[in-house]
Amino acid sequence: MASAWITMFATLLLAFVNGTKDEVHTSPSVRVHTSTPVVALGSPVTASCIIRDDCPLIKGAVWHLNHIVWHLNQRLIPSSPAAANESGRTSAAATNESGWISTVLYSVANQSGWNSTVFIPSFTDTKGYLTCCVLHTFPCQIVGAVEIRAGFPPPAPQNLSCLTNLTKPETLSCQWDPGQDTHLPTQYTLYTEIRDLPESNTYMLPPGVHHYKIPRTGFVLFSEIEIHVKAVNALGQATSTPLLLEPMESAKFDPPKVMKVQAEPNRYGCLRLSWGLSEQQAWVTTVTLEVRLKTANSKQWSEEPVPVPRLMRQRPMEVCRLLHGTEYHIQIRVRYHQSPWSEWSNSNTAVTLERAPTGRLDSWMKVSREQRQKSLSVHLFWKPSKQFRANGKILYYVVSRQRQPLKKGQLCVTLDSHCVFQLPRGARKVFLSAGNAAGTSSPTEVEVFQHRALAAVSDVNVLPHDERSLLVQWTSIHSSSVTGYVVEWRPLWKMDPSLILFDHIDRNQSSTLISESIEPYNPYGISVYPRYKDGIGLPQTVEAYSRQKAPSAAPNLRVREMLHSRIELTWEEIPLCQRNGIVQSYQIFYWDEQGNTKVVTAELEKRRVVLRELDHSSSYKAFIMVSTGGGSLNGSEVTLKTEPMDDLAIILIVISSGVGLSLLIIISVLVCFSTHERLKMCFWPKIPDPANSSIKRWTTLDSMQDIPPVEDMQESSLVYLSHLSLLDLPKKGLEKRDGEITDDPWCRCSDTSDLGESICGSPHALSPSYIGSHQHSVPYATVVFDSPYSIQPPSQSHAYLRSESTQPLLEEELEEPSSPKEYQNVPVRGTSGEQVSFRECLNDSPGRGELCILWDDFPLLRALAINDVQSET
Repeated sequence: MASAWITMFATLLLAFVNGTKDEVHTSPSVRVHTSTPVVALGSPVTASCIIRDDCPLIKGAVWHLNHIVWHLNQRLIPSSPAAANESGRTSAAATNESGWISTVLYSVANQSGWNSTVFIPSFTDTKGYLTCCVLHTFPCQIVGAVEIRAGFPPPAPQNLSCLTNLTKPETLSCQWDPGQDTHLPTQYTLYTEIRDLPESNTYMLPPGVHHYKIPRTGFVLFSEIEIHVKAVNALGQATSTPLLLEPMESAKFDPPKVMKVQAEPNRYGCLRLSWGLSEQQAWVTTVTLEVRLKTANSKQWSEEPVPVPRLMRQRPMEVCRLLHGTEYHIQIRVRYHQSPWSEWSNSNTAVTLERAPTGRLDSWMKVSREQRQKSLSVHLFWKPSKQFRANGKILYYVVSRQRQPLKKGQLCVTLDSHCVFQLPRGARKVFLSAGNAAGTSSPTEVEVFQHRALAAVSDVNVLPHDERSLLVQWTSIHSSSVTGYVVEWRPLWKMDPSLILFDHIDRNQSSTLISESIEPYNPYGISVYPRYKDGIGLPQTVEAYSRQKAPSAAPNLRVREMLHSRIELTWEEIPLCQRNGIVQSYQIFYWDEQGNTKVVTAELEKRRVVLRELDHSSSYKAFIMVSTGGGSLNGSEVTLKTEPMDDLAIILIVISSGVGLSLLIIISVLVCFSTHERLKMCFWPKIPDPANSSIKRWTTLDSMQDIPPVEDMQESSLVYLSHLSLLDLPKKGLEKRDGEITDDPWCRCSDTSDLGESICGSPHALSPSYIGSHQHSVPYATVVFDSPYSIQPPSQSHAYLRSESTQPLLEEELEEPSSPKEYQNVPVRGTSGEQVSFRECLNDSPGRGELCILWDDFPLLRALAINDVQSET
């Protein structure tokens, strides 16, 4: 049983693959029919296939009901096995892969034949062939077929419109929108009916045509006509909304002709033009016109054309309220009542009558004065204000010292927008006027403000707004004397003063947008001037670009100096017209033969660079890269070669090295073995040990023969490593009780270091001669006098105090065990911690032996004896 089902399924599949509509061979014994060949898309469909017994395909064959199958567009409609019912009928139902639910019925009636019926609940194809196939032979034999079409009823035509063509042959062209596609052949019919005449016409169109031209015999130009369209297909019909019109009001005229345009005599701002219709439409008597104009230097026509209603044919028309002395281009178009406008006519030109200019001129004056000159040099710029009307072609501008521009007081007459002239220092105002062929404008008064060193604005900043405009910003000056600002800009690559532009800004503003004559990639100098009641302040100027890009050209490197280890390169500045932006850096890239690359950034102002630490007799390659705010550009590559080291240079280097080494050896030997003490002291100064020094007796002048004079010591280049400080103490600081000092000033000082500077915070005068020659020496000891030492009586004893300097000692002195680790006030033998005052040893003074022994520990104090002797003499 299973093998039988497999065989039947394979047979059906082959029949589905191989069956085509070209193989349809119907037989008189077979009839396939359906309830309707055209259905609405998505509607159910039922079809029957009746095969009579005398059909040759089944005659004498053993039949089974599953031997009849159905196809839709060569797609098999499957069915399931059927079981016989009591009436002898069997049925089968199945769902195919496309979602169809089909039912196939088989019956035998009076043993006369076979009847198979198929049912499709939803027919979704717009066009389909339903075929009945018998599995008597292989492949399946098609015995009958029927075509079924599906679609939609026609929608009502929309947007019906008609246009009359007055050019012969005259026609009335109508068209409409058919709406949604019906997928079925649709017939359109155009119906017309003339209201004034009992006449109607019907025009049938081929399927798919949605327009029609009604001939001249089907309409009357000045009579109303009703038009409608009817659409019909197999599923229904629809009619458009009727259109009622007068053919003349739907006529579109040919472009008219402007024959002549001229200025009206004695009528300022008016033009008179003559016009006409085309030859085939010249019979029309009344039309409506529209006029559009543009000035000679304008690229756009006026936005709102000037209407001229109900104008008679060939009658001239007048257009007024135009600018005086201005050349205009004029075009016209026509229509009849509310009919469509014709195309614009040809263009014609004319100039209105001139009048004297009206309005004032905006001005900007720059005044300079030399100290020795008695006159002022004035450069005056001007431009039309918003209220200014030239009323013709400007022929001249006059700058005069008088309100009436008489020849005697004229300073300059020019057609440019600037002028340079001289004024006396006392001048306060000038007058500016513009003139054309009809006269001169009222003079504009210009006050002469001298540029003074008044406060300038700050923080001027210029930002690109777009490619052809710049936004200028600044910080306002908060002063009641400021009346406004002047923004001036000019192209930097041209020095023509006529290119200088300006704008007046209100005192309450701190920014403005400039767009006149601004182009991308070009530099502009922008200055902001404050205006005061009594003068013009100093300007602030910046350079700006509306847009930047890489430079158009890079500078060429030139070798200025070439040595064996360095090369100096220079280059010229890029011309302003080729920079395309503000130059931000110059970078030099260079590399050796091994490919080792280095980069050097040069200073913008110097435009030079030095390549250092190069190998001699070596080749290098280099190029320059210049960068702006919009990009970078590399220059041409150049080859550099350092100079070789010649023999003479090598010999000089060797000789110089040898001579230097020899001198160093000679100086070292002389220093080491020289007996000259002054020379030795320059290299090895002797630093005494204060702890092992002693104070000697005050010597006489004869005993100081071996000590060099002070003048010689000052003139010598000795390095002083220690010195003595001589201080005077105030008398009230010392009080004597029973012949002894009871109030020792040193006892109140916890720090006695550097007593030559201060004692307990109180400054004392030093010896002037001593300070001048010992400014950089180290304190050795301090000698304190209770009265000025320069007038010290011989009998007065002196007080000495050891320095607390921590200056290191010589190596041999550090090795002595008697030297203390630090300088400090060492108590005298036989005392226990009290402050010691060293006094001069006299022959009859008690205790001379112990004190003089301690004085011998400070040999450098012998200088006191010298100063003392000299003062006594």
